[in-house]
Amino acid sequence: MTADTPLSGRLDDDDYPAYTMGRAAEMLGATPGFLRAIGEARLITPLRSEGGHRRYSRYQLRIAARARELVDQGTPIEAACRIVILEDQLEEAQQLNEKYRRSASGPSGGTD
Repeated sequence: MTADTPLSGRLDDDDYPAYTMGRAAEMLGATPGFLRAIGEARLITPLRSEGGHRRYSRYQLRIAARARELVDQGTPIEAACRIVILEDQLEEAQQLNEKYRRSASGPSGGTD
């Protein structure tokens, strides 16, 4: 997505860095320090504005919200970040497996 992209396209883009750190923290009910911590743990990497300020996408906020749930349940932040990363990897692997199953069965239903 580039600066030439119409505003309506950017508003629908889950990866568009639309939220400032303050707004993102407010939406999550967290502190900017929480967002910095999950960034340091490499769970999310916010984009930077021309002025160097962090900007977060809706996708990143969903990931941060999951980490926040785990932290609120007593999970240390580093462990929460690792859990979220592993959950994301598992979901991606399951989607790939399903895609391969569908292509293996093909139009003939996979029977000989």
